[in-house]
Parts: sequence; C-alpha cells; structure tokens
Amino acid sequence: MSQTLVQKLCRTKPIDTTVEYGEGLSSSGLSRSIGLFSLTMIGVGATVGTGIFFTMVEAVPKAGPSVILSFLIAAITAGLTALCYAELSFRIPASGSSYSFAYATVGEFLAFIMAACLLLEYGLAGSAVSIGWSSYLNNFLENAFGWHIPEMLRTPMIVSGPHGMEFHAGHINLPPIFLICMCGFLLLRGAKESALMNAIMVIIKLAILVFFIVIAFSGFNADNFVPFFNTDNSKGFAGMTGVTAAAGTVFFSFIGLDTVATAGDEVKNPKRNVPRGILYGLLIVTVFYLLVAMAALGAQQAKLFEGQEAGLSVILQNVTGKTWPALVLSAGAVISVFSVTLVTIYGQTRILFAVSRDGLIPKSFQKIHPRTLVPVSNTIIVCLVVAVVAGSVDATYLWDMVSIGTLTAFMVVSIAVPVLRHKQGANRIEGFSVPFGPYVIPGTSVFACLYIMRDLPHTTFVVFSIWMAVTVAIYFLYSMRHSHLGRNAKR
Repeated sequence: MSQTLVQKLCRTKPIDTTVEYGEGLSSSGLSRSIGLFSLTMIGVGATVGTGIFFTMVEAVPKAGPSVILSFLIAAITAGLTALCYAELSFRIPASGSSYSFAYATVGEFLAFIMAACLLLEYGLAGSAVSIGWSSYLNNFLENAFGWHIPEMLRTPMIVSGPHGMEFHAGHINLPPIFLICMCGFLLLRGAKESALMNAIMVIIKLAILVFFIVIAFSGFNADNFVPFFNTDNSKGFAGMTGVTAAAGTVFFSFIGLDTVATAGDEVKNPKRNVPRGILYGLLIVTVFYLLVAMAALGAQQAKLFEGQEAGLSVILQNVTGKTWPALVLSAGAVISVFSVTLVTIYGQTRILFAVSRDGLIPKSFQKIHPRTLVPVSNTIIVCLVVAVVAGSVDATYLWDMVSIGTLTAFMVVSIAVPVLRHKQGANRIEGFSVPFGPYVIPGTSVFACLYIMRDLPHTTFVVFSIWMAVTVAIYFLYSMRHSHLGRNAKR
C-alpha cells in the first residue's frame, strides 16, 4: 500500500511495551551490562568537567561574575527537560535517546532531523573537549618537567583571530587526536569495560574539583563580584544580555542528560534506572558547577579569564603561590576529562547505531562484533571524523554549535511528552510522569530553551541552517526510500 508524502514524513515507530528488560542481550543484540551507578557516572562524566574546566574562559568574558546566573539558568532549563527525559526514557527505553523518542511520537522526518542535531552535538562536543584537554596536558608537562608541546603541534590550522577566521598552514593539534585514539581503543573493547573505566575517571574528577573548591575558597575575595553584571558593552554583552549569551555557551555542558538516554539498549532494567540516572546525574552536575564557579570567581577577577589556558590550574597557582596544586589539578584534568571525550564519542556511535537499525543510513553503522558486541565500523568512523575536527579547528567555533544542537534536542524531547501522552491515552502504563500534567513543564522547557538560544551568535545559526539543509537533502535522497517502516508499509 503506497503512502502519501505527509504519511511518509509523519510515520511513527511503534512502542513495544511487552518486552522484558532484564540482563543479558537486548532485542538489538547489544549487551545489557550497565547498572544504575555506572549509568549515573556516564551522565556525570559527560558534563562535570566540560563546562567547568573549559567554558568559563568563553563564558565569563560575556557575563562577568553573573556567569553564576548563566549556570543557574542552564541548570533550571536542563532540569525541566530532565523531567521530560525521565518520563520518555521510562516509556521508550531504547538506544538513540531523543531520536528514538521523536521517532515514536512526532514522526520519521523530525526524528531524522533530531538525529542530525544529536550528531552535531556529540561530534563537536567530543572535538571541543579534547581540544581543551590539550591545554591542561601542556600545563601539566610544563609544571612537572619544564617542557611544553611545540606550538605548531598543539594549535589548529583554523583559528579565531582578532579579525576573524585565520589559517595557519602547517599547524596541527596533535594531543586531541591522541586522546580520541585512546577513547576509540577503549570503546572497541566493549560497553561494560568503557563504563567501568568512565566511573573510575569520574570519581577522580569529582575529587579533583573538591580539591580546587577547598583551595580556591581560601583565596576568596568578595570584591571580585563587583560589579556583578558585565558593564562593558563593546561586544553587546552588557547586563542580562551577557548572562543569556553565556548561558547559551555553557548549556552544552548538560549534554550528559542526553547521553544517559542513549544507553537505553545497554542498561539493566532501563525503565527504572534510566530516569533515575538522569535525575541523579543532573543533581550532582548542578551542585559542582555552582560551587566551582563561585570559588573560581571569588579567587580571580572576571577580566582575567579571557584567553586563559588551563584556567583552574592557573587560579590555584596564583592563590597558593606554588606550582604543586596546579600540577595536581592539571594531572586530574588530563585523566578525568578523558571520560568526557569517551562518553560523547560513545553517545554518537549509539545514535548512529539506532538510525542505521531503522534503515535511514547505511547498514555498516549497525554491524556488531560477535565477541565484543560493539559496532566496530561505526566507532572507527566516528573517531576519525572527531579527530580530524579536533586537530584542525579552533574550539571557539565549536562550543556554540554544540549548544544549539543540545537546545534543539531538548525542545523536541519536551514536545514529545504531550504527544506520547495523547497517543497512549488510557493505555499508558503506570510509572514516572512529569508533574503538573503534560503541558506545563514541557511548555516551560521549550520557552526556556528558546530564551537561551536567542543570544547565540549569528554565525552559529548560519552554520546550523546549512547543516539542516544537508540533512533534509540526505533524508529525501536516501533515508525516505530505505526506511524499514516505509518498506514494511508497502507489504
């Protein structure tokens, strides 16, 4: 039976509520080996560290000390969306996160658009974080051995200069490429091993940040918070404009919420553990972000953050007058930020796996190794692309692109809640539900995302529009004709 164009765009994937989600293999062939603690650590590993170790250098020059409000706005918005994620992950416990949620609610076309947003989000996040890791590695080498990586081998070819984009021929950022290769090697060994290693690195990271908070608060100066809002309007960031602009920059740090949901096919009892993992992860992330931001701003004037490499290490060195605290923090960052890159690459491979399983992209992305139960070709391709971007592009171009992808994903997830409630009606199974009905919190979440998105740079919207145009072209030229749902409808 042939379908009209509208029917093809809006066809939805049925939700199987009869499947038992125990241990062993999932229906997709992936191994259910991740428990609640490891799942929560996946969420924390993808967030804590990203926003604190790196983005304060980008966000504080925009908002000044009021960047604390930026983190708070981002956290509240993420919290609203986390409730939506928790309900959807309970009712649609599958790999693919926002993509799977969209496919089951708002239709195939928007689900494919969502997958493209997630690929942009995860791929560029992995590249951006690995670039930031490079600066802490260099700081550690300088403090420990008095040696630093030559500039030509730790700076990219495409950089953001005072007069716009600059090309530095012969330059390559090697440390991020090395980091991504290590992440790829670990991911190819299996999800359980990767989750265990991630949990260890997250614990190290939290301990290092507690270490920073304690020492930085010893040099706390309340005068650093005056004036609280940015008063320099030379770049258009004075007052609340700077706060919302910085909120857009740091918002990608909450990508961990989405990463937890991407693991739905590899989690033990996902109907219980995925919602809990999302909410527990958000709580831990928010507490650490606010404490570290307050300690850093109390110990260093806001004007000193701009262009600062390995910022937290420098703050400790200035507060104590000694190099060993900076050495400890740099070493901790080098070890623990590995987990952020690991989890973002993992999330991207699982998105591609889910999309390929539905026939919307080639089958090579869903082929699983019989021994490790890992999508090998998928993982290698993702690592190659992420490494090329990380080695050749300045991180300045990446942060806001990650944020716009994350915000778009969060909005679709919020919209999916009332759609799913309407579809299931009286047949909806009992379990976690967003409080105050299907419209109040999801609607507030959408408006909060739009509020943050409005102050992202114009260039970000231009690049995002180009990415969306390419996505739409791929869908109509390939995905619509190869969709498994479409083929089943013809039978």
